[in-house]
Amino acid sequence: MNRKNVKSKYDKWREKAQKWKLSANARLRLEWIIFYHTQGNKNAAGTCRHFGMSRKTFYKWYNRFNEANEHLEELEDQSREPYNKRKWEVSLKQEIRIKELRREHMHYGKKKLKVLYEKKYSEEISTWKIERVVRKHKLYPDQIKAEKIARKRARGRKSQKKRITQLKKEEQLWFLLQLDTIVIYWDKFKRYIITAVDHASKLGYARMYKRKSSRAAKDFLHRLQYLIGVSIQNLQTDNGSEFTYYFDKTSKEFGINRYFSRVKTPKDNPEIERFNQTLEYEWLNDGNFELNCNNFNKRLTKWLVEYNFNRPHQTLDYLTPMEYIEKEHNEKSKVLPMYPASTLN
Repeated sequence: MNRKNVKSKYDKWREKAQKWKLSANARLRLEWIIFYHTQGNKNAAGTCRHFGMSRKTFYKWYNRFNEANEHLEELEDQSREPYNKRKWEVSLKQEIRIKELRREHMHYGKKKLKVLYEKKYSEEISTWKIERVVRKHKLYPDQIKAEKIARKRARGRKSQKKRITQLKKEEQLWFLLQLDTIVIYWDKFKRYIITAVDHASKLGYARMYKRKSSRAAKDFLHRLQYLIGVSIQNLQTDNGSEFTYYFDKTSKEFGINRYFSRVKTPKDNPEIERFNQTLEYEWLNDGNFELNCNNFNKRLTKWLVEYNFNRPHQTLDYLTPMEYIEKEHNEKSKVLPMYPASTLN
């Protein structure tokens, strides 16, 4: 008799969830709790293994549900909006003073303006208040540049980038290629080496350009695609300007998914970081640099052949990338010569 009552209790929960149109997330959490009481035999560890989650997450929702006397609404996502929001706390007098100081010292930062303000008016003030006044009245030395930066930030907030942590990496050829850029300073000149590494085989490719532009990165992507000769599934880059407009457009044309590394997180792209280090220490720093891109790229090609065809890699159990491709994947290499002729240049 008790068993029937228990069952009907959970059935009523499900009926209420459907009637009240609970979200998919809330219904899933309800199923966690029902499983815990029925098939899970009140074993939290077993329930968590079954649904593939942490105990911390389970207990968070389980306790919230129980403390609310089993009200289903408590299983809905909770708003993360802070209870106490920052309010405009700058008085009119402070606002006028900050404006005057800023206009006198347009190139000073908010910390320097804070020091000057407190010396002049014998009153403490926060850098946040100074920042608010500067933003409100757009008191920037270069108004056009400031507006451009603001628009760029707004676009970034609108278009959420897919981070590499969202992708489950697979040890499959051409499933994921990591790209990066090495900047070379030579007297008053700069050169840019765009690099790429396949996550599975560690096959590497690189090419130097005069400019750090999305057109250059687009050209590199065409060369990389021609070099490999098969479809690339996913690309990982940082947030560099060279991996924007034309590069992004070309990635979409090729049907490649894009993922981005997190800022200041080198663990997100260890293969390309290691490849760049190897390129610099084992070849570039041995006097192989020159400003002429055409000559440099021809010499770089010889090193790429050595790197991919002859150099044993510890992470590949001392196979070369080409040996790994052929032996581990039972596939004859489709990789074309390291210096492809069919390009957009």
